[in-house]
Amino acid sequence: MRKTGFFLAIVLALAAFLGLSAIFIVDEREKALVLQFGQIRQVVEEPGLGFKVPFIQDVVRYDGRILSLDTDTIEVTPSDDRRLVVDAFARYRISDVVRFRQAVGVGGIRAAEDRLSAILNAQIREVLGSAGITSDTILSDQRRDLALRIRAQARTSADSLGLEIVDVRLKQTNLPQQNLEATFARMRAEREREAADEIARGNEAALRVRAAADRTSVETVSNAQRDAEITRGEADAERNRVFAEAYGPNPEFFTFYRSLSAFESTLQQANSSLVLSPDSEFVRALFDAVRAEGLGEVEIEGIDLEELRRLAPQSEISPDLPAEARQQLEEDAEAEGEDEPAGTN
Repeated sequence: MRKTGFFLAIVLALAAFLGLSAIFIVDEREKALVLQFGQIRQVVEEPGLGFKVPFIQDVVRYDGRILSLDTDTIEVTPSDDRRLVVDAFARYRISDVVRFRQAVGVGGIRAAEDRLSAILNAQIREVLGSAGITSDTILSDQRRDLALRIRAQARTSADSLGLEIVDVRLKQTNLPQQNLEATFARMRAEREREAADEIARGNEAALRVRAAADRTSVETVSNAQRDAEITRGEADAERNRVFAEAYGPNPEFFTFYRSLSAFESTLQQANSSLVLSPDSEFVRALFDAVRAEGLGEVEIEGIDLEELRRLAPQSEISPDLPAEARQQLEEDAEAEGEDEPAGTN
């Protein structure tokens, strides 16, 4: 009886193990294939329980969600021969697990992504290097249209792998490193040229303003000098008219006055001395003016000129004068009938 119970327990355990081995569960995020000696026997795309033959059949699961793939960075040459470095990414999913298994075999997702990356790189080079596509087009807002063209052309090749390409995007587009410095240098040169143009236009405007200001200044100064000369001429004319009216009745007095003014202008400083020969032209002109005919005695009301002469101190001839000068002064005094010869201080 004990042996029978023990044997029954073994049978039940074996039956339970076989039953569990024949059952598999497919998650809603997965797709599964039932393989028998490498051959596909069953495709399970719906989530739930599945059954297989234990120890003979195997279950291979694949991710049924949308997956992401970052392609390798590649260089493309658009129609304007400006090389660009393009970095793209794609979204894909397994649409046909049977074709996918037949295409990649036991390599699975890793092998599929390597082949899909090669397909995308080839299509990126073909689309971005086609006629009419320039680097400006790639860098503009037309990038989305180019990505759609890449996706459409890559889908045909991806279908043979059992994959569906959901989306393709150009993630980054740059110049190659060896071209960046040349590009930046060209950009700097363009900016410097624009700055030089702005500076030149500013200097030109400044020169125009300065020229206008200088012309206005010259015109203003010229007008002021002209008005000043006119005013000065009118003043000189008025002065000459006044002099003519003042000195016209007695020209000899005017000559005498001018001689005295000349002496005054000559001896400007208080300690100035003027030594003249008695027979010099300047002295003769002065005394000729004094002795000029028509320059008579001036009568001043209330003043006795004879009394003034009597009270005035008598001048003497300076003993420092040479003998010839003293003799000439004495002869002049005797000729004029004076009591004592006139002298100079």
